[in-house]
Amino acid sequence: MTTERWTVREAVDGCARAGIGWIGLWRHKVEDMGVSAAAKVVRDAGLCVSGLCRGGMLPAGSPSERARRIEDNRRAIADAAELGTDVLVLVCGPPEDCTLDDARKMVEEGIAELIPYARDHSVKLGIEPLHPMFAADRSVISTLGQANDIVDRLQSDQVGVVIDVYHVWWDPRLYEEIRRAAGHIVGFHVNDWLAPVKDALMSRGMMGDGCIEISRIRQAVEAAEYQGPVEVEIFNQVIWDTPGDEVLEVMKQRFATLV
Repeated sequence: MTTERWTVREAVDGCARAGIGWIGLWRHKVEDMGVSAAAKVVRDAGLCVSGLCRGGMLPAGSPSERARRIEDNRRAIADAAELGTDVLVLVCGPPEDCTLDDARKMVEEGIAELIPYARDHSVKLGIEPLHPMFAADRSVISTLGQANDIVDRLQSDQVGVVIDVYHVWWDPRLYEEIRRAAGHIVGFHVNDWLAPVKDALMSRGMMGDGCIEISRIRQAVEAAEYQGPVEVEIFNQVIWDTPGDEVLEVMKQRFATLV
């Protein structure tokens, strides 16, 4: 999403030119190309897929809609497996036609229902907590502590957490919860927090342009046994409007010095 204007093919080619060996894919981009075609493009370029985003959006006001969303997540799990990644990132969903408490219950029940299918496809379900300002329209899972609680209750190797610094940096219990997540962190995303926030979704910045202690968080995540790829995920219109190769060059420089 950092190079949002690029297609999957263009993003893969851009990463290959920049010497970046991993790419995080989003479903709408993959669907534009077709899952099999996208998987071939990635393989042919010698890249690996760090994760597929997004699954989730599990709460709904009716049983039929909940069932439809479970089925959509099954498709996402199958797509992740075909793309060669073992991580499906879950943006869990808002309280749609239901109470906040019921929505959170639906999230946990939905993940539990998906575990056997995820196990069959060797895909982990990564719960990504979003900043509380997204609780009304994107996710009722707002803290790493909530995500860890779900992992603890479900007790499945197929369920873990995805830590995005934009969503968790503010949490006074962050480092305690990162330690608690040891062994079930399945993804780590970096970017920065630009203040003042002009747009909740689009106010992420390039690393170093904001206030997040990114290196400290990364060190904590690595101390909690995470050794996987680090995704740079930036929603920012100025960055999206910048030529992709320029964005990747700056990204590499900032990553090397700040992450």
